Amino acid sequence: MNALDTILNHRSIRKYKDKEIPKEILDQVLEAAIRTSTTGNMQVYSIIVTKDVARKKELHKLHFGQDMVLQAPVLLTFNADFNRFNKWCEQRKAEPGYDNFLSFFTASIDALLAAQNATVAAESLGLGVCYLGTTTYQAGKLVDFFNLPQGVVPVTTLVIGYPDEKPNLVDRLPADGVVHYETYSDFSEKDIDIIYNEKESLEETKDLLKENNLETLAQIFTQNRYPKQMNVDFSKLFLEVIKNQGFMNQ
Repeated sequence: MNALDTILNHRSIRKYKDKEIPKEILDQVLEAAIRTSTTGNMQVYSIIVTKDVARKKELHKLHFGQDMVLQAPVLLTFNADFNRFNKWCEQRKAEPGYDNFLSFFTASIDALLAAQNATVAAESLGLGVCYLGTTTYQAGKLVDFFNLPQGVVPVTTLVIGYPDEKPNLVDRLPADGVVHYETYSDFSEKDIDIIYNEKESLEETKDLLKENNLETLAQIFTQNRYPKQMNVDFSKLFLEVIKNQGFMNQ
């Protein structure tokens, strides 16, 4: 399977076989992450590999009890990380100026690009993956769990292992919903109706609405999955972590 086929067949895997990943396979996944594009070739990210069963049990709690954390043999936590780069600068008579939000954002981009490279590599090698959004929700606790120094903030986690399921491909919006040429073309009400028609017409969507006694799919997102107050509360927590880790000097 070539890279494009791998990407187009991506599935989030939440059930894994009780099977270890050979070292040479994991090393290839990590090398793919290391070879990703980065800002100025600084590589301001880090990857923490977790395989120890006892530590995975602790991470299982931190990631809101998601069973795949225990099932999968490997977890990769990707961090925005200026710690190493700052130390290199200081040891080479250069004064680093990367204690600000822009630098955090830059390092987060690097970390997420590395995570996506790891994803494509893992899937091309017959592995399955799932991203854990709980990483940013629990960033402060993960800082303590991993003993992260100043200049390091966890931004995402990949669960990796051999799939024990093959879910259907999830729906995606048509290209017209996300691709703009030359300038941004804003959406009319008719455009929105067309773009979201397929997603709203799915049997899965109808079942969700019935189950939650709601009128529209948008309400599932705004009232159930990602309500405003939850976003506000976790934003406050995450901003505090970013500040405590030394990225808010502006």
